[in-house]
Amino acid sequence: MATKKKKPAKVEKGKLPENAHIAGAGEVEQQEITYTLRENYMPYAMSVIMSRAIPEIDGFKPSHRKLLYTMYKMGLLNGSLIKSANIAGQTMRLNPHGDAAIYDTMVRLSRGNEALLHPYVESKGNFGKAYSSDIECAASRYTEAKLAPIAAELFRDIDKETVDFVDNYDATMKEPSLLPVTFPSILVNNNLGIAVGMASNICSFNLAEVCETAIALIKDPEHDLLSTLQAPDFPSGGQLIYRREDLEKIYNTGRGSVRVRAVYNFDKSNNCLDITQIPYSTTVEAIVTKVTDLVKAGKLREINDIRNETDLNGLKITIDLKRGSDPDKVMNKLYASTPLEDSFGCNFNVLIGGVPQVMGVRELLDEWIWFRIECVRRRVGFDLSKAKEKLHLLKGLQKILLDIDKAIRIVRETEEEAEVVPNLMIGFGIDEIQAEYVAEIKLRHLNREYILKRLSEVEQLEADIAEMEEILKSSRRVKSIIIEELRAVAKKYGQPRRTTLIYATDLEEEKEAEEEDIPDYPCTLFFTAEGYFKKITPQSLRMSAEHKLKEGDRITQTIETNNRQELLFFTNAGTVYKSKAADFADTKASSLGDYVGSKLGFEPGESAVYMAVTTDYSGYLVFFFENGKAAKVELSSYATKANRRKLVGAFSDKSPLVAMFQIPADTEFFLASTAGRRLIVHTGAVAVKTTRSTQGVQVMTLKKQHSLESVVPFTEGMVAKASRYRTRTLPAAGALLSAEDVGEQMTLL
Repeated sequence: MATKKKKPAKVEKGKLPENAHIAGAGEVEQQEITYTLRENYMPYAMSVIMSRAIPEIDGFKPSHRKLLYTMYKMGLLNGSLIKSANIAGQTMRLNPHGDAAIYDTMVRLSRGNEALLHPYVESKGNFGKAYSSDIECAASRYTEAKLAPIAAELFRDIDKETVDFVDNYDATMKEPSLLPVTFPSILVNNNLGIAVGMASNICSFNLAEVCETAIALIKDPEHDLLSTLQAPDFPSGGQLIYRREDLEKIYNTGRGSVRVRAVYNFDKSNNCLDITQIPYSTTVEAIVTKVTDLVKAGKLREINDIRNETDLNGLKITIDLKRGSDPDKVMNKLYASTPLEDSFGCNFNVLIGGVPQVMGVRELLDEWIWFRIECVRRRVGFDLSKAKEKLHLLKGLQKILLDIDKAIRIVRETEEEAEVVPNLMIGFGIDEIQAEYVAEIKLRHLNREYILKRLSEVEQLEADIAEMEEILKSSRRVKSIIIEELRAVAKKYGQPRRTTLIYATDLEEEKEAEEEDIPDYPCTLFFTAEGYFKKITPQSLRMSAEHKLKEGDRITQTIETNNRQELLFFTNAGTVYKSKAADFADTKASSLGDYVGSKLGFEPGESAVYMAVTTDYSGYLVFFFENGKAAKVELSSYATKANRRKLVGAFSDKSPLVAMFQIPADTEFFLASTAGRRLIVHTGAVAVKTTRSTQGVQVMTLKKQHSLESVVPFTEGMVAKASRYRTRTLPAAGALLSAEDVGEQMTLL
């Protein structure tokens, strides 16, 4: 009896049968972290750098290039607007990313978004605004797009082998590795890219200026760039603060920053400021939020209201002022404390031959010139090859002219079609290509008029071929072609600068004039141990000399000065807050005064420990620490050009601060330690440091469990024998108090 075979158990798709064994399953393999990073992370990092985030010499990232080339092949250079969703879908044949990412790329390249000086995409519908985070673009099914006229300069002669073509991601199509741009687009439109471990941020320049500079560099490699390329030119306009040294750094190294401020108008009838242009690096919402916060904090008391009035007519921020406010002074405050003045950091990181390189403007233009020379040579070589092929055909046709009847007879008398071409070759002594061309001529064209017209092109072709061969032999001729193309582009697409220039020296003069407007009158400044500040005029001080203080508080500093002084408040957190005497209201001795921590916005737990007063930041600050070290720092180290209100790292935090003093010149201090020793230190023996957070130098040697206890300025008469406590070298342990010095004078310590 035959046994019935048992059917194998049915296994669901994606599941393993029970009791299945997989070799190595459950085993943990030890790997060095360096190996894992090299094998797994490095390929990803290189892919992001090479294929996504860093632009190449034609000025485009791969996503930009794939999108624009797709639109070009769709006939959108001269065609009508079509739905953006259609474009995004077609681009997916070259770009493996989703349609949302492709559409975002197109939005940034569009005219409606206003992110570029020279948009490459004409748009219809809501494409959002680069200067607003709230105005978002509509979905791709609602908007339409086509290529802008300037995009013709990106694809000129692309079909003449000017650039290499490579396979797309699935090897079903060809796409250009670069675009044969006829102008330095890498500098004309700004480009931001964040890769892995590196980034690129290229600012935009005026098209006409870039073309003029490229022409000048072709003629003279030592050309002064700043004479033709004034400064960056941003799509959002604004005013660029011109400092030649900053621009030279960017032009030479490819790194640096420029400061740009907003443009405003004062509406006298409505007593408001209308801001119509803002720095490219910020948004309307960021500005409104920052101004609102400052108004709530009481730091901009001249402002009643701020509104975002951006509409179809363009950007507009309206700031309502209180009656009697000076609009220029209010704007200067806004420039100093809000994104209405902001910096644009430049990092000209570009892929050159597959290698990321940070290049200055001169290097970038030189690289683009060599790239364009190669494109022109390849174009001329392509045209030369086609011209020679055509001339070769016409030479064969020229021989047919000798006896047209013979050609007709050969064709008629040939029995097989395959023998027509060989018979023509034998009959007229021409090659196969020429014979094939003759054989394909229509019967209606076998007349003397047609043939003579074709032969008239021979002379012109020979002249063109000679011209093209001469161009290929002469780099000067190639460069002259590039110069002509650059001039044509500048003339056709050039536009006036959007970003105007203001000189830093002019701003400094305005600042000085503003400072002169601050009332100048004598006053006495008082600072207490609890952090209270009073500014009292001499008249008020004479009327009431008795101070009101919090219980347990005491006045630690009294300085007779004037209302124009700058104040530096040092805190226990090693931070300094900068202010001005004019920022504080005049008060009376009978009031507590202003609590500095609240006035200047200290961090929680911070308290003021010292107040420095200056106008020109001359002199020194001397810090004494518990470990017996002293640091002498130039007061100029705390001066800032940008009017920063807060500086961290004001002094070292390696050891607790015992005392600090502001001195105009070197002087002596009397130090006391917990071991009962005293030492007179002359600050001339302490080296000057420019680093604010320096630990200083050891001036008093201390035994374990002892520390520096107090420091006061030394004056003659404080001790009976000052020489006992002085020393020629530092550090020194000091001396114990002599019998005659143990008395009431020591209570000063």
